[in-house]
Amino acid sequence: MDADGTRPEYLRAQPAFHGTVQLVDHDPAWGEQYAVLAKAVTDALGDRVLLLEHCGSTSVPGLAAKPVIDMLLLVADPADEPAYVPDLEAAGFPLHLREPHWHEHRLFRQEDPRVNLHVFGDGSPEAERMLLFRDRLRDVPEERAAYERTKRELATRTWGRVQDYADAKTEVVEAIIERARRSG
Repeated sequence: MDADGTRPEYLRAQPAFHGTVQLVDHDPAWGEQYAVLAKAVTDALGDRVLLLEHCGSTSVPGLAAKPVIDMLLLVADPADEPAYVPDLEAAGFPLHLREPHWHEHRLFRQEDPRVNLHVFGDGSPEAERMLLFRDRLRDVPEERAAYERTKRELATRTWGRVQDYADAKTEVVEAIIERARRSG
């Protein structure tokens, strides 16, 4: 959501979905897929990769997820697209979304396997949040179980857009991140 509580234009413009979200049990192959994808990114960018991590639900052993590998890439300056976008696209990661107003986020996608490659700048507070959340789910079984219960319950509902499903998890996600901050 934007600061004024409205959904950003790119989210309002997403095509209608009208369905349920399909979750699958954790697949250990996700880690292997990430390793192959990470090599492709590092081969393409070399020392321009400041950090590359497997994030999202597929990075948490034992957690049900949509079968989409989420990756977090930090670069020196996401706004300097000529410095990395052509090389990522040549490696098979087309630029899908640009959000200069939200931490200079860029999103690259791949379909086989399904990948969301999130790009932020070094020191991004959003990148820190993503890793805090992932690590808390990995380290605290009760948090992982609570998050999975929420996901499974929400996945039974019909959503107009997949983003609506993601938004519905916000309260639980924020509480987990807050507990991670307090315990860290």
